Amino acid sequence: MALRYVVKKRMIGFGKEKTEKYVAQNFITNTVNFKDLCDEISKVGMVPSGAVKFVLDALIDTLNINLNKGISVQLGDFGQFRPGISSESQETEAAVDSDTIRRVKIVFTPGYKFLKGKSDLRYETVCAIMRVTHMRFDVIFEKTKK
Repeated sequence: MALRYVVKKRMIGFGKEKTEKYVAQNFITNTVNFKDLCDEISKVGMVPSGAVKFVLDALIDTLNINLNKGISVQLGDFGQFRPGISSESQETEAAVDSDTIRRVKIVFTPGYKFLKGKSDLRYETVCAIMRVTHMRFDVIFEKTKK
């Protein structure tokens, strides 16, 4: 299976420099829910599904506790979670305070086990009509990464 993408039109730049460009955007084909994920892990790891659910729930709780303290969490080859913020820019250093923070986010940096497989990825473009009134997928063309 390959990663799928659609071609989207974007406006790039500001003011008079604003131009229309086309970019590849990831196309999500499905979502695995928590219960199904626990079942899959249970089958692969030969651990009861209830135990998998318990450990994953504990991991989520522990991640939240540490991230809320401003602590980065390293999960071995899986990757690293760290807290991040987005803020409004200000003209002076003195003008920057907690009121300029727009949102708090969680940043995930993939580890070795995720990154080693990226060189083998294939890509497929999805030619789709995706408007609010149309949810129809016309043709899927396979295109391998060069």
